[in-house]
Amino acid sequence: MDLRLFIEPQQGASYADQLAVARAAEDLGFDGLFRSDHLMAMSGDGLPGPTDAWVTLAGLARETSRIRLGTLVTSATFRPPGLLAIQVAQVDAMSGGRVELGLGSGWFAPEHEAYGIDLPEIGERFDRFAEQLEVITGLWSTPVGTTFSYPGRHYRLADAPALPKPVQPRIPLIIGGGGRRRTPALAARHATEFNAAFTSVEDTALAYRRVDEACAQIGRNPGELCRSVALVTVVARSDADLARRAATIGREADELREHGLAGSPDEVVERIRAYAGVGVQRFYLQILDLGDLDHLDVIAEGVARQLG
Repeated sequence: MDLRLFIEPQQGASYADQLAVARAAEDLGFDGLFRSDHLMAMSGDGLPGPTDAWVTLAGLARETSRIRLGTLVTSATFRPPGLLAIQVAQVDAMSGGRVELGLGSGWFAPEHEAYGIDLPEIGERFDRFAEQLEVITGLWSTPVGTTFSYPGRHYRLADAPALPKPVQPRIPLIIGGGGRRRTPALAARHATEFNAAFTSVEDTALAYRRVDEACAQIGRNPGELCRSVALVTVVARSDADLARRAATIGREADELREHGLAGSPDEVVERIRAYAGVGVQRFYLQILDLGDLDHLDVIAEGVARQLG
């Protein structure tokens, strides 16, 4: 079972905090470390302040050697696609080919207002998102020595040299969300992985069925898509430790058991197997307290070991 750590540094984490988690992830055998792409905390003061997702990943790329690295997910509103394609390809080279790109349409209005970034209405956001996917994949797949042009409504590229190329033949592209029509269609067309974030077992299965249907409509084998889910994760060997860890992130233990991966190692393994039963192949374990590295030890020893 592929277990990756997923962190939310905008809630209050320095680069050093993230590096400590990345090194622990590598030492403990986790498959990857992925981070959000936000500029403001959703709650609390967020001190010491945000860290840019791709600047951070560039640093982690040079200070790790094995784990996969990426975003869950980069906001399409933050960077023009030509620049993003260059950034991701460069970090892929810096990591030796360990980068993955999660890309979404963008959504958190307060951070856009705070930093002067345009957040169009949802329809236009998806139009821009669709064009970004065309541009990024087009730039990466253009043969060396030729150029790439794109006459989009929102993004127009003229004779771009389409460099640098990623180290990987194809950088994995993660698309996710609960949309009924456009999200599955975009995933079917562009993604290597579809992610269902913070959904129940039943809703995760439903989201996967929609993607399967979208794949069928364009003649793509749905088995080509990796199926993943992101869930808040709190694991403890005792009820007291569980309550303490839940309280630290402002949650209740029983609520976490219902909506995430929470409880004893055995409880969490059982929950993971329920998700695996509807097709989940990869888990992004959302870790909200980055200072509790002992928590990662409990997950590695109590959960990952049982799953092999």
